[in-house]
Amino acid sequence: RRARQRSFATTARPMSKATDVLVVMARYPAAGEVNTRLAARVDRLRAELPARIPDTVVLGDPVDRLPHVVTASFLYVDGEALLADLDREGFAVSSGSACVADALTPSHVLAAMGALTHGNLRLSLPDGVADAEVDRLLSVLPDVVARVRRSLGAQDL
Repeated sequence: RRARQRSFATTARPMSKATDVLVVMARYPAAGEVNTRLAARVDRLRAELPARIPDTVVLGDPVDRLPHVVTASFLYVDGEALLADLDREGFAVSSGSACVADALTPSHVLAAMGALTHGNLRLSLPDGVADAEVDRLLSVLPDVVARVRRSLGAQDL
């Protein structure tokens, strides 16, 4: 049986943003180019997610951030249902913050930021992610969010 190819893989290891980025750039000179490409894709997601999906908030600083990660909160959405539906669409994504990725409790990091602690989506873009995959996510995600909202009876809120 052939495994489905997944995109937007994530890692659950905590990291110091500034330190790890500097170490990667020092060890791998091409990392600067990769980070620039990933940051451009994340910038696009940060701009288009709230424009395409009502009641969406993109979390974190738009500039002082990791170049490959974007987190968004979707009001009236269950995070686990969102993950399951996106998995069926072929996207490997996470919910909450990376430091509590294995826990079933709400993220204390998101709570400290004043963000919703449920209905979150964390996307970690891999080095080779193509614009076509970002396009596909942006075309699929609005319908997935709407479907989850309908299943919870929250479509008209």
